[in-house]
Amino acid sequence: MYEIERKYLVKNLPENIDKLRFSIIKQGYLNTSSEPILRIRQKDNDYFLTYKFSSDDQKSKKYNICTEYELPITKEAFEHLSLKVDGKMIIKRRYYIDFNDLTLELDIFEGDLNGLQIVEVEFESEEQAESFVKPKWFGKDVSKDPKYRNSNLSNR
Repeated sequence: MYEIERKYLVKNLPENIDKLRFSIIKQGYLNTSSEPILRIRQKDNDYFLTYKFSSDDQKSKKYNICTEYELPITKEAFEHLSLKVDGKMIIKRRYYIDFNDLTLELDIFEGDLNGLQIVEVEFESEEQAESFVKPKWFGKDVSKDPKYRNSNLSNR
């Protein structure tokens, strides 16, 4: 799957956040030093292994573009691989917010990253990503800032 994404810090939480649907996500990285990135994730009661990489033709100066494959795994496989992650497991609450014809994914981190809030937006095309006008509650665009990549956050 081809993914085009922009990432922002959060200036203010949106109103009525307590009424939004959300998932509890726990994820870790099996390889953070180079591509491909291998991630394991528990999303509520589902488990996945994700393989992500960017080719030279997917490089962008403004947003992240990569190829991503997400494969279902068992709870037992997730627990086994959890013992092998680089750094720490990330735990976050992900809220899903409908905005025009997009879904905004607001991550509120817990544990060691408590207090960090990042919102991600995935786009169907580069044109859509380029023309996106962010809501007022969005803060700084950190799409290309490596310190806000989840794989790097796991090593903080």
